[in-house]
Amino acid sequence: MFQVAAYENYQDGAFIFEDGSNGDWVYIVEEGEVEISKQIGERKIVIAVMKPGELFGELSYIGKMARTANAKAIGPTVVGVLDRDFLDREFNKMPADFQFMLTKMALSLKISTDRILALMLEQSKGEKK
Repeated sequence: MFQVAAYENYQDGAFIFEDGSNGDWVYIVEEGEVEISKQIGERKIVIAVMKPGELFGELSYIGKMARTANAKAIGPTVVGVLDRDFLDREFNKMPADFQFMLTKMALSLKISTDRILALMLEQSKGEKK
């Protein structure tokens, strides 16, 4: 299905990447789990827990943007780094309109996620009063 260029091993709690960092690699969970989270102020919000067979990091690849969240290993974890040349070839095979559409979807997902997280933060501030 996907061509994996390399495998990386992470111990429990190790960051695979951090929010705001540069990088456009896409990963697939091979073993273990990966927590995708966002730190907002002093609060950590878990967006998802990725399990074997699931991809993460795709927003940075498709949207050509900095990482939008933290990715951290839960327990001993092995991730596959998808082959960048393979992804580029497959992406570039798509008509330009579809490439544009996927890029816009990635950006829209980022904006929507940011808005939801901001609302969650506001709600939690209101609950503390």
